[in-house]
This record gives sequence, C-alpha cells and structure tokens, in this order.
Amino acid sequence: MTQPNLLSTNDVRDRFSKAMSAMYQAEVPQYGTLLELVERVNQETLSQQPELHRRLEAQGELARLSVERHGAIRVGTATELSMLRRLFAVMGMYPVGYYDLSEAGVPVHSTAFRPIDDDALAMNPFRVFTSLLRLELIESEALRQRSEEILAKRDIFTPGARELIERHETQGGLTSEEADQFVKEALETFRWHQDATVDLDTYHALHDEHRLIADVVCFRGPHINHLTPRTLDIDEVQRRMPEMGMNPKAVIEGPPRRECPILLRQTSFKALEESIRFAGDAQGTHTARFGEIEQRGVALTPKGRALYDQLLTEGRKQTAGLDNDAHQTVMKNVFAKFPDNDEAMRREALAYFHYHLTEKGQAAKDAGSADIDSLIAQGLVEAQPITYEDFLPVSAAGIFQSNLGGTESEAYAGNANRDAFEEALGAQVTDELSLYAERENASKAKVLASLKN
Repeated sequence: MTQPNLLSTNDVRDRFSKAMSAMYQAEVPQYGTLLELVERVNQETLSQQPELHRRLEAQGELARLSVERHGAIRVGTATELSMLRRLFAVMGMYPVGYYDLSEAGVPVHSTAFRPIDDDALAMNPFRVFTSLLRLELIESEALRQRSEEILAKRDIFTPGARELIERHETQGGLTSEEADQFVKEALETFRWHQDATVDLDTYHALHDEHRLIADVVCFRGPHINHLTPRTLDIDEVQRRMPEMGMNPKAVIEGPPRRECPILLRQTSFKALEESIRFAGDAQGTHTARFGEIEQRGVALTPKGRALYDQLLTEGRKQTAGLDNDAHQTVMKNVFAKFPDNDEAMRREALAYFHYHLTEKGQAAKDAGSADIDSLIAQGLVEAQPITYEDFLPVSAAGIFQSNLGGTESEAYAGNANRDAFEEALGAQVTDELSLYAERENASKAKVLASLKN
C-alpha cells in the first residue's frame, strides 16, 4: 500500500493562520483596519531605516513580517487544554514557556503554542497564547462548583477535528485535502458565538467575580479574543489609531522605546461591546474581543531578564495613572540603566545573538583564533540579535485588564503552579531561554568550525 503524500506541519500552520486571520477580519472589521495601519507604518519605517531593512532581510525576517500574528485564547478545563496541545501539534506548534498571570492579579496561567526551529519560525511564526482558568482561585465555593458544572457540559472541538487530530497522530501527518478539512474543523473551536450557555444571572455572578471568568465559562468555546500583527514602530501605530477610528489603551505595555528594542512591547484598541443572547432569551452585552499590536526586540538572557524585571518593577511603581507620554518618559528614564546598544548588550551577556560569517569571513581560510570577539573585530563574523518569540506575563495581564475592565486582585496574586499546569497540559513546557541559548551556541559553533577549515 502506498504512503499518502503528507503535508508538512509548517504548511498546515500557514493555512490555518491565514484562515484564522480571514475569519477574525470578518468577525471584527476593525481588525482589518488595524492590519492596514500596521502595514503602512512598517513600509514607512523600512524606507526610513535602510539599516533595519538590511538586517531584517539578512535574518530572513522581512518575508515573515506580513504573515506574523499571534492569537490568544482562554480555556476552562485540563481536558480542553490537553486536547488543544494535540490540535496545535498538527500545525507544528508546541508549548513554550510557563506564565503565571496571578502575579498580576489575573486568575489564569498560560503557555504559548508556537513553532520552535529556525526554518519553521522563518516560514510562519504563528503563535497562540493559551491560558487555563484557575477555578481553585475563585473564593466562592458555590461559584466554583457552578463553573465546573457548566464547563463539564461543553465540548469545544468538533467530531471532525478530533478525528483528523487522531489521523495525524496515527499516520504521521495529513494530506493536503485532509489539512484543508482540518483547518475548517479547527476554526470552529475559535469562532465567536453570540449565544451564551448560561442565563443572565449566572453571567453577572461570574462577571462580578472577574470578567475573565465570565468570558471563559459562559460560552460554547474559547473564541479567539485577539490576533496581533507585528509592527516595527508601535509608538507610531498607537499615535495613529484614533485617526483610524480606533480607541487605543492608555499605555504601551513592556519596555520603553529604544534604539535597540528588547523583548516585547504591546498595545491594543479597546474591546468591543457585543450583544449576547443569554439562556431564557434575555439580551445583554459582553466585552471580550479587541485588536492588539506588538513590536518585538531581542531575546534577553537570564542576566538581561533579571535587569529588565528589576527596572520594570521600579518603573511600574512610578507610572500608575500616567498617560502614555508621561508613562514612556518615566520608563525611558528608569531604563537608562539598561544598555541601548547591541554590542554593549552582547558583551555584557544581556541578550542572545546569532553569529554568522561576513563576506570577508566566508573568504577566510583559517582565522587562527577561536575567540568570537576578535573574529568580530577582524570583520570576519557578525552578530545579529535573536528576535524574542515569546511573551511577558505582566504585559499580558495589562492587556487583559485594559480590555476586560478588570483590576489587579490581591486574592489571586502569587499563585504560580507550573506542576499543576503541566499536569493539565499532559506534557512539560519547553523553557524558552534554553531555546535561545541553543540557537546562539549552535551559530557560534558553526562559524568557529567554518573558520578552522
């Protein structure tokens, strides 16, 4: 019996991410406007900064810029989370990182499903930030039990999606036709539903506990609550959003504007108020879906993250209640302690870099040195920042709170439980810092081996 031609997981992911974007544009027309704005700002930025254009092209990031998205969903049970892990594996997406959002007053913990290797990231770096509701953090036992009963009655996956996930696992992939059907079936998990599964009183009770709890528990599935294009100038997008009829959140989350961006900066337009029909035919509204934008910088080492976390904590104490301009001014002053220069960050081991031979290096036979710094000084090797592919828990919580109207709750704070999350997931999450370290070390070993020949 001949083996069917199976599509690569990268191709399945590419098809799914494009279908998800088309669905979200149809559901939230303002998202289409946001994509247009981001594309315009990106083109202007690239034309104004030829060195940035050269670097992104050299790193293979220019081609992926227009397709780059991340989505976000929230699920209610361990069963849902573990099945999502299997669904994302069909697309070559694996759980990377553990995020405790309780530290910022939100009753969830999360991971990011994403591609891991360089080729997969270069083709389509689609990611889905996936949060699991922590029912154990709900103080009211009656509300906790009611939530468990509601969630136990739903199935967020179609029979077709389940069948194709199992087929992928047994035959080692999907054919092109099966992949198209999988995309169609999987999209149903992420689709918006205007009918709630609960009555209005139950919705209000959960909403009063925390809006995010109501969002997770009261609907047929974990509707995608935002898709996020990548911009090269988030400050300019934030400035222009009102001109395009969008209401931006008050401040940009993450580090301040820098010459050499680090980690991740995020902002969004405010969530839409959408009409909902509740059980018993009562009418009401729900606020959940919004449009987010991100600007990605270099991945930081443990030393760099420790300095970032220290400065972020310091800055957050000084910025409460400030508008975006004042907030950015304070954060810029605080972050003056963090070197704003690629070479300085590299020498101080604050960030991860990818090493490759220059044209001069490719022509060299034997450099006579195994010291990367001297090879760079000789012009034989160049170091390029490795893009941060992951997320920041405080920034994610800030986005959630801005769009769900929630505030930080001390009742939820400081409840990290990675073991419980991994048990629910049915697998261990990959440590994101180890991935960056492996990429840096592999590139370093490759150039040193090349120059010894």
